[in-house]
This record gives sequence, C-alpha cells and structure tokens, in this order.
Amino acid sequence: MIPPLSLSRADTPLQRLERPSRRLGIDVWVKRDDLTGSGLSGNKVRKLDFLLAQAVEQGADTVITCGGIQSNHCRATAVAARQLGLHPVLLLRGQPDGDPDGNLLLDRILGATLHWTDAQGYARRDQRMAELARDLRAAGRRPFVIPEGGSNAVGALGYVRAGRELTAQAIARGLSFDSVVCAVGSGGTLAGLAMAGLDARVLGVAVCDDRATFRARVQAIAAEGAALGLRLPDAGWDVLEGHQGRGYGLATPEELAIQVRFARETGIFLDPVYTGKAWCAIEHLAATDPGRLGGRVLFWHTGGLFGLFGRGGELVAAMSS
Repeated sequence: MIPPLSLSRADTPLQRLERPSRRLGIDVWVKRDDLTGSGLSGNKVRKLDFLLAQAVEQGADTVITCGGIQSNHCRATAVAARQLGLHPVLLLRGQPDGDPDGNLLLDRILGATLHWTDAQGYARRDQRMAELARDLRAAGRRPFVIPEGGSNAVGALGYVRAGRELTAQAIARGLSFDSVVCAVGSGGTLAGLAMAGLDARVLGVAVCDDRATFRARVQAIAAEGAALGLRLPDAGWDVLEGHQGRGYGLATPEELAIQVRFARETGIFLDPVYTGKAWCAIEHLAATDPGRLGGRVLFWHTGGLFGLFGRGGELVAAMSS
C-alpha cells in the first residue's frame, strides 16, 4: 500500500459540548475535523491523504473530481492539488449565478478549470470525468480521477485511520461512546468509520437520498476495500433517514435556527448541507428516542464552514424568527 500523505492535521481535538449536553440530557462530545486545516478544513482531506498519494505515485500532473457548486470536496481537492503542484479540474453540478462566493470563490482563486453540468448530466458524472481524462491524455497531460467525495475504498482508509485516532484519544481520557454520528453525502466517511473497529454504534445521517441507497454505497466501498484488508461488520452501523429536510443543500428555517443556537452555545459553526443536518438529527433523537444514541454520543464534525457564505439572507431570517 502506498503510504499516505500528510496534508491534514492529524489528531484533531476531542471536546465535550457542555451546554448542549446539559440541555439535551445526554453526554455529547465532538470530534473537530473542522480543524483539519484552513483551506483544507473538513473531512475530505483525510481521504485526500490517501488518494493523492496514489496520484503522486502515478506521476499525475492533473486531478479531476466532481461535486456540487459549493462542494467542500472540490475545494479541498483544489487546495491540496495546488500544494502538490498539480492542476485541479472540477466538474460542478449547477450554474454560476452572479459573483462567486464560498467554496466556488476559492476554486476560482486557485485557478481550477471548471466544467458545468446540470442534474441530468451529473447523473453520468463518472463517465463525464472519464471523458475529461481522455481528452487531457490526448493533449499530453497525466490526469488522475477522484470519485465524488473521495468516496472509494482508498479514500475510506482516511476514516479507518481517523476511527483509530478516536479510539486512542478515548482510551487516553478514559472515555467510551455509545454512538458516533456523522453526516453522509457520498458514503466514504461512514464506510471508513464502520470499518475502523469502533466499540460504538456508527450512525450516518443521510443528507440526501435514503437509507437503502447509502447502505448500498457503504457496502460497495467495503467490497472494494476487501482487497486492502478492510472488513465491514454486519452490525454496529446504520444510516438514519428522515433528516434530509428539503433535500440536498437546502435547509428549513427551523434547521438553520438550531444551527445558530449551536454556534451560540459552543462557538462552533455548522454548515446547512452536512453537519447542520447531522446535528439536527442528534437533537431530534435526544428528544424522541434517546436510547438510539445512548448516554454518551460523539458528533463527528466534518467541516463545511465555507458553505455558510452566500446564505446570509436565509440565516438572518432564521435568527429573527
């Protein structure tokens, strides 16, 4: 196996959420993967440590990946690519509207080559990225393709390693968790944590699609990972649905109000696409089905700060409601 790079800040902090714990009546902790870096903030860089090690080993000079117009993964890939002297090429779902902001602004600053597609075209994103790679090879470039979210078996290794990091931190502090909760958008983070050998139940909160879709994605990643010595247990992990709200990238005023309260209680920002929905699921279960979480729960913060920008109108309305 190719040794991973060290793009991310390893050993991210493990902190108790004092005020939410008192309010919810359960012991809630957070794993601060929003602190993996600045431009590389969030969970994606842990996957890129392994994926881009492959790109470097293969002599790539260009990296191709895909995501939504405000994709955290695309932004992190562009940042990491520039750190390694590679050129980022991004296939983005949507169309630019006005001046760029958030992750899209950072993509532009980094000089990423942007290709746009609608929802129908994005459904064939893997084929489209293969076509972009073919055209680049014909032009004499050496492209390396990374799947959506970095979510394949190699990328999942980043969260197998992260799960073991959590275990070491918990042992050092005399802690054990009943459940670990993370957002699920492409399946790689959940797959890695589910295969990391954690004692806790690993619960992924679907931010789009449904439970069956994401369970199938995790199982597919695990099947690919068998060649790397990875094994997905039959039990001890699951996908929680019913918290998708209005759909991917969309938030209700009630969800945003919960995220604002979290920031005021903790000084930690959530994003409306991923972490905000995962936290809303924790709040909902703590109120309606606390046994599902257990007495001590770990919230895995997967980043997404830049997703707040450009949504000021929604957030101001939520704060005044």
